[in-house]
Amino acid sequence: MKILLLILALTSILFLPAEEPWQDYIPQPEGSFDPLKYECKKTTEKIVIDGRIDEKAWDTVQWTERFVDIEGSLKPLPVYKTNVKMLWDNNYFYFACAMEEPHVWAKLKERDSVIFFDNDFEIFIDPDGDTQNYYEFEMNAFNTVWDLLLIKAYRDPGPNAIDSWDIQGLLTAVNVDGTINDPSDIDNGWSVEVAIPWKVLEECAKSAPPKAGDVWRVNFSRVEWDTDIVEGEYIKRNAPEHNWVWSPQGLINMHYPELWGFVEFSDSSDVQVSSDYYMLEHIKWQLRRLYYKEYTYRLKNGEYTDVPRDMGLSISRQFPPPRIYITPNWFEASIQYEKYTVIIQADGKVFVKEN
Repeated sequence: MKILLLILALTSILFLPAEEPWQDYIPQPEGSFDPLKYECKKTTEKIVIDGRIDEKAWDTVQWTERFVDIEGSLKPLPVYKTNVKMLWDNNYFYFACAMEEPHVWAKLKERDSVIFFDNDFEIFIDPDGDTQNYYEFEMNAFNTVWDLLLIKAYRDPGPNAIDSWDIQGLLTAVNVDGTINDPSDIDNGWSVEVAIPWKVLEECAKSAPPKAGDVWRVNFSRVEWDTDIVEGEYIKRNAPEHNWVWSPQGLINMHYPELWGFVEFSDSSDVQVSSDYYMLEHIKWQLRRLYYKEYTYRLKNGEYTDVPRDMGLSISRQFPPPRIYITPNWFEASIQYEKYTVIIQADGKVFVKEN
């Protein structure tokens, strides 16, 4: 009850809307902070990566919720169903995705092409939840892949994507329930399986393989283009793509890792996620909202501020306000919660220190 009340205080009281808000320069998500959760179970069964999702191990775990529009409730439910399953063992992080699709098509066949120019499936992984040093993976119905390492989100200052980075030991496969690039028939859809080695993911993780009770930030996206059939070929319409995701972002941008879902790793033990984990994630979110405003304030005024009201934020006296430290080119804000200090920096990095 104590934690619940503190969460409510943070989400409802700490940051109240300004009376006269000014135009923000950094896009800010709409909606409340409510990422989805998934229990990722450890398996001892062998998984053959063939795209068919028919191994016994997959039958033991649930599908995620059906994908929604990237903006969440702001847009209608996608017309085609998409769901994901996850598993792990000592060697790999496994993903399976099933996608309804009456017209399966693809064009790109060269690795590290910009895969979302085709209909695609995408995986995003931030192992330590600091919103930096995270992974992006995309694949199309030809099983052509694009993998990137993101040093920072594109909205944050500094270098961002490393396109030349590859997932060594990656296993992927596609199964098409129908025919690819054949407009003369109606397909049922396509499914994929992906196995990403922990030896790659350990680059950005505190522990890989994870331990039971660990939580990683993960999300999925499906890009879907409207097409017309012209002279026996699928031709994309001159219209924006659809972005369908597991855990909605509240804006059309996947590169807000603070909004990705929570994947809880479990095994045969009874180890649970720390009781403090989600409390600290809510505090991170409050600091992230401050970051949006602080970053925008500097764009507007050429400097940071340590006065929350200057940023368009009103701080309630019912909860200790964040401590804000500024220099001409840097800021750091923190909130203390029991034995922890949660910190966000001017470069967008957010992390927890145990006092």
